[in-house]
Amino acid sequence: MGLLKFDGVLFVVYSNDHLPRHVHGYLGETEAIADLCRDGSITLADRKDAIRPSNAKRSDVKNILDAAALRFEELVALWEKMHGKT
Repeated sequence: MGLLKFDGVLFVVYSNDHLPRHVHGYLGETEAIADLCRDGSITLADRKDAIRPSNAKRSDVKNILDAAALRFEELVALWEKMHGKT
């Protein structure tokens, strides 16, 4: 498992995770899964469990995605450290 924390958000890349490249962001009680897109953007993962709990505060999800966007390169490097270049 790889960890990075900044802007109050803990980002995790799990060693047994799968493509597409993504990180799990945790802020308070909220988890949001963010895809690290090839074009350099961050998007909320296209899966039904991308936000946990399902009634999480939108502001927490936005803060997770904003923090991920600001540190995109570091998060990609963390993914590649765990899974190699994909």
